[in-house]
Formats: sequence, C-alpha cells, structure tokens
Amino acid sequence: MHPFLILLIGVLAVVGSILALRLHAFLALILGALVVAAITPRENVERYATDAKLSEKAAKDLAQAPWGKRLGDAFGRSCANIAIIIAMAAIVGQCMLESGGAERIVRASLNLTGEKGAPIALAVTGFILGIPVFFDTVFYLMIPLAKALAARTGKNYGLYVMSIAAGATISHSLVPPTPGPLYVATELGVLGPMILAGCVIGGLSVVPGVAYAYFANRRWPVPLRETADVSIDDLKAMSARDTASLPSLSASLFVILFPVALIVADVVLGLYQKDVPSWLLTTSRQLGDPNIALGLSAGVALILRLRHAAPGSPKLAATLETALAGAGQIILITASGAAFGAMLQQTAVGGTIAALPMFKGASPGLAVLAGAFLVTSLIRIAQGSATVAMVTSIGMFGALAKDGALGFHPVYLALAIGFGSKPVPWMNDSGFWLICKMSGQTPTETLRNHSAMFTIMGVSGLIFTMISAKLFPFTGTP
Repeated sequence: MHPFLILLIGVLAVVGSILALRLHAFLALILGALVVAAITPRENVERYATDAKLSEKAAKDLAQAPWGKRLGDAFGRSCANIAIIIAMAAIVGQCMLESGGAERIVRASLNLTGEKGAPIALAVTGFILGIPVFFDTVFYLMIPLAKALAARTGKNYGLYVMSIAAGATISHSLVPPTPGPLYVATELGVLGPMILAGCVIGGLSVVPGVAYAYFANRRWPVPLRETADVSIDDLKAMSARDTASLPSLSASLFVILFPVALIVADVVLGLYQKDVPSWLLTTSRQLGDPNIALGLSAGVALILRLRHAAPGSPKLAATLETALAGAGQIILITASGAAFGAMLQQTAVGGTIAALPMFKGASPGLAVLAGAFLVTSLIRIAQGSATVAMVTSIGMFGALAKDGALGFHPVYLALAIGFGSKPVPWMNDSGFWLICKMSGQTPTETLRNHSAMFTIMGVSGLIFTMISAKLFPFTGTP
C-alpha cells in the first residue's frame, strides 16, 4: 500500500474519531496509530528502518514486531523525553499563578510602558510567561488584567485581548518546554537552538500579529462584556492585592528564565567544549539537562508559592494535584500523538516525500520548509490541536533532516513546523473556545480577530524562517 494512502487513512481515522465520534484526543490518536500500524506492509517498515540506518537484522525485527509493541515502544520513548519536563513546567505555572509571581511580571511590564504601551507590554509578558506556562494558564492569568484596563480606559478591549494571545500562542508553539516544540526539537536534536531561534524568530512574528490587532481594534472594536467569571462592577477590585505582598520582580523572573538559562548555557558551552574546563562542562551537562533544569525551577517556584500565597489559597498539596492532573492529560495526548507520528514514519512516508520532484532542485531545503508548514497547517485545521499537528508533522518530515540533507540547520525545520501549527484555529480547537468564552467575544469576533491574527503570524513566521535559513544556514553547527 502506498505511504500516502496509509497517511490519508490514518489522518481520517484520527480526525473522524475526534470530530464524528467525539472521542478524547488520546483515544483517537491511539486508534489512528493502530490503524496505521495494521495496514502498513512489512516492506515499508523495513525501508523506513534502512533509511534510519538500522542494521539489516534490526530492520527485519522491527518489521516483524507486533503492532502493539511498535506503538508501545514509540509511546514510551516519547514519555521518557517529555513527561518529567511537562510535569515540572505545570508545577511552575500553577505556583507562579498562586504566588502572584506572574501577576508581578505583568504589573512591572505595564509600569514600564504606561497605558499607551500596554498592548506591547501584554504581548511581551504573554510571550515570556508562555515559555514555561501553558497557553490556557497564561490566558486565564492575564485576561482579568485586560478587562480591568478596558474598564479604566473605556476602549481597546479587543486590542488588549489579542495582544495577550499573540505573545502567548507563539512561545507556546515555538519555545520549549511547552509540549509541541519540545517534542519536535527533541526529535531533531535541536532543543537548545530551538529555544534561541524560537525566541528570536518567534518574537519577530509577534510584530505583524500585534499590528493586525491594532487594525482589527480600529475596524471592529470589541466592547467589554460581562462573563460568567466576573462582572464589570468587580473589575475595579481585580488589582486589590498590594504589590508589596507579591514576590519581587527579580524572583518572579528568575523562576521563568532560570531553566532557559541553564539549557542555553549547556548548549553554548558544548559548542566550545575544547576551551571549557572539564568540571564546568560536566556541571553544565548535569544542570542543563531539561529534566533537571525544570525540576530546579519547580523547586524555586514552590518556595515562592509557600512564601507569597494569597489569603484563601488552597493547600500546597491541592496546588500540586491541580498542576499534575493537567500535566498528566497533556503527557498522554502528546505521547499518543508521538506514537501516531512514529507509526506514520514507519510507513516510509518521509522517504517518499523526499523523492517528490518538488523537494529537488536548486533549493530543496526551502521547499521542505514550505511543505512542512503546509502539512502541519492542514492537520491543525482538520483536527484542531496545534500540538497534535506538530508531533504528526515531525513524524513525516523528520527523516529529511538527516545527515545535513536540508542544506541548513534542522532547527529551521522545527520552526517551520511550529509556525505551521498557527493557521487556522476555529470551532474544533479548544483554545478557540477558551479565548471566545473567557473574553466574552462572539464566535464571529473570535474568528475575525484571533483566527486571522494567528494565521498572519504563522505565515509571517514561515517567511522569516525561510529568509533566515537562506542567509544564516549554520550548516557546520551541531
């Protein structure tokens, strides 16, 4: 059976299970992975294994392995790579929320820019918080501030909400340790470069997104409306907590930037390991491991939570239960998506794509970036999850980054996939309804404002990525 036909059947199985049968994403992805594994001929699996440079015996063993074992092995490998990191990141996010550390960062940003610069401050703050904190947590944290700002100024509510979403959604898809970029970067072996490039090129893509937010706010202003969680009369009491009772700005920023600094330092020292003392290199490898870096950050966040919890906050055990319950579901969905992607890889679809005429010629690498962006976007539109789209797409395109075949650093492929997960969120996306309901917008307003803005940022990001790959290929960088 042709790999493209297997791919189509697999995607239809997942999308149909989610949209028609209303199955949970975890079950839908496991079902899709089993379907793909069941209909993939052994010769396809052997071809994939040979392309992956496995020995002849290992290739035959993989092809003859039961479907469940191949799926279980892929699921387990994914959990080994991401489970601890996601759990620690969830603890960091919940503790930052309850300690007031995240609110402290938001207030400092607004104090720095003033009311006129509030949209920029919100976008920057959303981007920073979105690095270790999941998008929904960032949005829950910052939407009261957008409402309070609009209540004071009497205008620009839609602009404030869009600015928050613009910053948070880009770091969510471009900067590890959030699940999608974390998995893609791990698969390509570019975790450190992904953090750096995601911050730089992802930050650039926020600019056209915020520019569209200003345009949409002038053309289609969104009024401030009451929502189920808060009334307009309550908005003026949103900032009742005294700043003095919040954690310091330095401590709040430290929790977020500390793990990023450890991971980046390990990458940088690794590039110059011949000139670095062995004890420093060993220390950086230990502390710069993402599991350790996020674990240390979670420890600091817990201390911050214990020292600065607001009156009436739940007990620490309840805080951890809330964080880990959410993390567990994300780990299951991400790992099952990875298993689905691995089953797609074993159809030899990567080698088949690589053999297409469109990926050959003067600039095959740039064509791969465009193809990865398009495929990720189509999967995202079809089934709604940016993370599932990313882990599925890397299963198809990851093989093309082997042995320097792209002609530039594989981090650009990771970026193209990340940006491909932005177009076009609509009613099958849980994030769409989160923005819609929490902000009090109508579905039409959410489509016109946020869906359009995310699409603009995704396309702009692809353009920035392709230009960067052409100008700065970094082909000699590990």
